[in-house]
Amino acid sequence: MFEPFIILVALLCGMASRAVGFPALIGYLAAGFVLHEFSVSSGPLLTVLANTGITLLLFTIGLKLDPKSLLESKVWGSTLIHMVVTQAVVFILLIGLIALLPSIDLSMGGAAIIAFALTFSSTVFVIQTMQERGETQSKHATLAVGVLIVQDLIAVGFLAIAADKVPTWYALGALLIIPLRPLILRILSIAGYGELLTLLGLALAIGCAQLSEMVGIKGDLGALIVGAILAGHPKSKAMAANLVQLKDLFLIGFFLSIGLSGWPSTPLVIIAICLGSLACVKPLLYFPLMTRFHTSPRTAVLASSVLANHSEFGLIVISVAVAVNWVDAEWSAALSIAVAISFLVAAPITKASHEFYRKHRSKLLSFQSPTLIDSYEPTDEVRVIVLGMGRVGTGAYESLAPQWGTWLLGVESIEAKVAHHVTEQRRVVWADASDPDFWFRLTLKEVQLIMLALTNHRENMLVAELLRSIGFRGRLAAVVRHEDHLQEMHAVGISAFNLYAQAGSGFAAHASELLAADHPQASARTE
Repeated sequence: MFEPFIILVALLCGMASRAVGFPALIGYLAAGFVLHEFSVSSGPLLTVLANTGITLLLFTIGLKLDPKSLLESKVWGSTLIHMVVTQAVVFILLIGLIALLPSIDLSMGGAAIIAFALTFSSTVFVIQTMQERGETQSKHATLAVGVLIVQDLIAVGFLAIAADKVPTWYALGALLIIPLRPLILRILSIAGYGELLTLLGLALAIGCAQLSEMVGIKGDLGALIVGAILAGHPKSKAMAANLVQLKDLFLIGFFLSIGLSGWPSTPLVIIAICLGSLACVKPLLYFPLMTRFHTSPRTAVLASSVLANHSEFGLIVISVAVAVNWVDAEWSAALSIAVAISFLVAAPITKASHEFYRKHRSKLLSFQSPTLIDSYEPTDEVRVIVLGMGRVGTGAYESLAPQWGTWLLGVESIEAKVAHHVTEQRRVVWADASDPDFWFRLTLKEVQLIMLALTNHRENMLVAELLRSIGFRGRLAAVVRHEDHLQEMHAVGISAFNLYAQAGSGFAAHASELLAADHPQASARTE
């Protein structure tokens, strides 16, 4: 029975961890050890929850796959080289520690698996950090998530090998999912966006996992494959969003089960602390690799800093290795401590990354590749800028274009959207609005108005704060969706526009009135 006491302890430990600024995951790991002290055992329901959470984790990874972005050298190149170097370093360190602590029983193969588990960075940590900062659409967030997905795919390959399953001839029937894709997408459209879509996602993930097991394919791998086949459809993104909290809830069972297995020995605790602290070294390798693959220094600094941790996926890898007797069960608990330590180390590093870049910007720019410099699009002769070329931003751009012509510039962070706008004869550049380097390439003193039409309120506020900090003294106008956001904008001197009052053309008219008030001559452009 999944006792209320277990839920209460998990809740209290998770809330305590979140209250001090760390992911709730640390609390769940701690809760398992606390429950162990109360002699609570891991029951069958906890095992079912843990397995379901892992299945949903791989299914949602599949739903988010974007092969085009993963094929970029800065994503797969940085990831693969970093994993190889990290594994070699950690493996050598483990061998050295074992030599100093002969009481530790660990084979060379076991050391290699543990080193492999520590090459991953935490998706939970990265996503939570980016959401709290309002940076989920930034270039560094996109790069970091791409790295995480490549790592996850490599981990899935390991899980498939570790399962040691030989597929039967019936496994060829799994290929039927490809011609069935249009039918499944049709069902997705009927399901809407509510609980039916969530239930359909559960059915697909768990059902395909069970069918995969029956034909000799590891169930988690089957769930990933089905998710990948459905990736790219707008409804697949909505399904992934619906399943995220459910997946996180089920994974609590997995994290609890690690602590419930008991504390590792004292020498293993010492090793775990050393391995956890080692995570802070990861950015020292990520940064030169990313810049070598033509990533801007700022993006490389911010992406590498948020990857300075170990991953919950590494715990899954170790749990599988324990199940097939490749390493001792004590290592699961040891690595959970290492992951928790890495989060404690990573939090201040990530928090200080923006200030670190501002302080050392001139030195870091020396790592900028000539290829990247040549790729920058010209941004001269600009008077009005629209940040975020989605539906609202595009509507505003179209309304302003007849008046401002080539003095109008659109900024979009999604490269595919930029290409579409360029084909539509709009002056739009690919850039991250939160990147000060982009703004330094502009002559800001000539810009009269910047319109903030980004995806969320927090992101708009961050960009506005950045613009004021680097000396922009022109007008700022922003899109808001809620009254409290409007009041917050007004409090810092930003003219806020309620999206639900009017759409893009109304926003443009509102902006034109602001310009006319400041510069009456702007109503007639000088040729």
